[in-house]
Amino acid sequence: MLRKNKTLLIVAGPTAVGQTDLCINLAKKFNTNIISADSRQSYNEINIGTAKPSKTQLAEVPHYFIDSLSIHQDYDGGKFEMDALQLLDRLFLHLDLVIMTGGSGLYLDAVIKGFDAMPAVDPSVRAALNETYEKEGLVTLQKKLLDVDPAYYQKVDLNNPQRLIRALEVYLSSGKPYSSFRKQQVTPRPFNTIKIALDRDREELYRRIDQRMDEMIAEGLFDEATALYPHRSHNALQTVGYKEIFGYLDGKYDKEEAVRLLKRNSRRYAKRQMTWFRKDESYQWFHPSQTQEIIEYVLRSQ
Repeated sequence: MLRKNKTLLIVAGPTAVGQTDLCINLAKKFNTNIISADSRQSYNEINIGTAKPSKTQLAEVPHYFIDSLSIHQDYDGGKFEMDALQLLDRLFLHLDLVIMTGGSGLYLDAVIKGFDAMPAVDPSVRAALNETYEKEGLVTLQKKLLDVDPAYYQKVDLNNPQRLIRALEVYLSSGKPYSSFRKQQVTPRPFNTIKIALDRDREELYRRIDQRMDEMIAEGLFDEATALYPHRSHNALQTVGYKEIFGYLDGKYDKEEAVRLLKRNSRRYAKRQMTWFRKDESYQWFHPSQTQEIIEYVLRSQ
């Protein structure tokens, strides 16, 4: 249904930049709801390491796709695209503007631009690739991808195991390279989209990341990861904040080194997020403290 008088406000940014508080304030201003486009906050078994909004924050404004899945369910950007569009169609019946926020550029782009249709993947293929990654590391996945899909190898973030595994599982399930399915054609949407991104001085952002990691550890991150250790092969747990602790539990290094890796890898993840969003020139950038400037920009852009 054509809803050109409706607006999707995208609020993107790296981890720990300050999206949650800002989006709650914006949602109150525009009397609207928030859709999470975070690929990990949707899993109800992982909490501390995903920095979900607190119960108090969730009670302030209606949120969607928080605690909506189990780590035992297979979920990806294509499914998120379908679910989010169906939700938007319902929300736009009574709201003129809806906020979508998160640091998962793939999920945001799936809704904004459309997600390329991909073949079905045998879960056993994914499980085998995750096991290969656990036993042999990132280099093995990189070499496999170079062999079967050199075109995608040149584009993908080679330090992101989830992307490597995704490309390999598509190839192993279909016999065709992942790059052959990536048409990257923008799908028109029946609503307007306003895209803003949040940024801080790099040193300030890195301090916030380190501080938040200290807070997560104090809240029981190691205990949470230990409880999830038997399920570590699940795709939902192949992420910063858990895999570093799994390495510690495997005896690869001590706890002090695990903490160092947690902070270092979180900073590196934030850098990759910033690189993703910077490539898209349609984002308007703001500091998270510029609430009034953001409101004025949104009002001008509608």
